[in-house]
Amino acid sequence: MIKIIGIIVVFACVIGGFILSHGKVAALFQPFEVLIIGGASLGAFLQANTPSTFMHVLKKSLKMFSSRFTHTFYLEVLKMLYEILNKSRREGMMAIESDVEDPAASPIFSKYPGILKDTGMTAYVCDYLRIMSSGNMAPHELEGLFDMELNSLKEDLEHPAHAVARIADGMPAMGIVAAVLGIVVTMGLLGQVEQSELGGHVAAALVGTFLGILAAYGFFGPLATAIEHDAKEELNVYEAIKACLVASASGMPPTLAVEFGRKVLFPAHRPSFSELEQAMRGS
Repeated sequence: MIKIIGIIVVFACVIGGFILSHGKVAALFQPFEVLIIGGASLGAFLQANTPSTFMHVLKKSLKMFSSRFTHTFYLEVLKMLYEILNKSRREGMMAIESDVEDPAASPIFSKYPGILKDTGMTAYVCDYLRIMSSGNMAPHELEGLFDMELNSLKEDLEHPAHAVARIADGMPAMGIVAAVLGIVVTMGLLGQVEQSELGGHVAAALVGTFLGILAAYGFFGPLATAIEHDAKEELNVYEAIKACLVASASGMPPTLAVEFGRKVLFPAHRPSFSELEQAMRGS
């Protein structure tokens, strides 16, 4: 909701200030300038990135007005980990083999469709539970393996934000390109049209610069920051899962192992100790 308010504030202040300065809104409607800036920026983005990055950015952009990393989601992750670790402690690691091999059919994983829908996170949990069930890896070795994978995940999750940020940085230059082309058209009309019409063409060219700067700092820059924040929250959940599983591998009981994970979560949506305890009792 706050992001929608932010977009409205940008439009209201910029357009409102222009109108209050006796400007005409129709003068800002320049579809060909938008085509040049938007098309050139899109083309540059496609050249610089892979198809998977493009699709990732597209999906994140469509979901930027809501986040799945909420208080409820964090609590569900911890509850799921508690249930799977509790079962393995009571019945042995081999008892969770069917849960790990087919999470969709697991009575534990299927209780948490929000997590199960994230195939990457589900695979992450199941892979390490398989490793733990082998019983041949010391806790510090398991933690080292976690750290190596988290470094790779960090690079992968942060790349889309960096890609959008680079395009945002280049948009003012694309606006200048559109303005220069507008001036080229205007110079070609010298002596052929009235002075008032010539002024309209100059104004249209300047709108290109305006649109490029506005798009960069008013929309695409904030979008890059929003995607980066989303990536940090997702990585934080992976780190919490790591803390839980390493604590369990070190011999901690499930109730204490999930507390390790809870402490890693960002404070903004972190469940309290009593909330987690109550959730575990409900499980």
